[in-house]
Amino acid sequence: MKGWLACGFLSSLLYAAMNLFVPLLYEGYSLSSQTVSELSAIGAPTRTLWVWLGALFSLLVIGFGWGVWKSAGSNRALRALGAVTVINGAFMLYFPPMQMRGAEFALTDAMHIAWTVVTLLLMLLAMGFGAAAFGRRFRIYSIATIAILLTFGTLAGLDGPRVQANLPTPWVGVWQRIAIVAFLAWVLVLNTILLRRERT
Repeated sequence: MKGWLACGFLSSLLYAAMNLFVPLLYEGYSLSSQTVSELSAIGAPTRTLWVWLGALFSLLVIGFGWGVWKSAGSNRALRALGAVTVINGAFMLYFPPMQMRGAEFALTDAMHIAWTVVTLLLMLLAMGFGAAAFGRRFRIYSIATIAILLTFGTLAGLDGPRVQANLPTPWVGVWQRIAIVAFLAWVLVLNTILLRRERT
């Protein structure tokens, strides 16, 4: 069981590493002013690498969700969290790519937006079940993480039209990555709680 739960740690560490090191292979890419999705955009030099690493990330998320499900016991909220996590991981195995900045809006862009919205909703649902599964401190922490995710996710979303129009977006990467780090940290905290629970 611990092996499956360890997938949570590995998924968060992998996604953090992807955001740190893959941009180094994209000449001129800016962590502060460009979105994560631009690393896998159609025509981006990092697209192939990002897609393969993203698939591994999704498989780790599925493994973690399975571990959560199996360790839930009679905790129905935790079982629901595991199920939602598996669904989210499977859903992310294919993520429609956006076009490069300034390109004409295409079907893949619309699909990319739809996938992003669904993924975000599944993440929020997972955190809601996580808040219900454990005690007051983790509930407060989960609510705070949800607030961060919604705040900075909205700020990044407001820059979406400017990205498509190839206009300056000096902070979009910052807003997006704050939301990402908040969620990855939440997964790590949840993972720690679950592993401690397994030991006892």
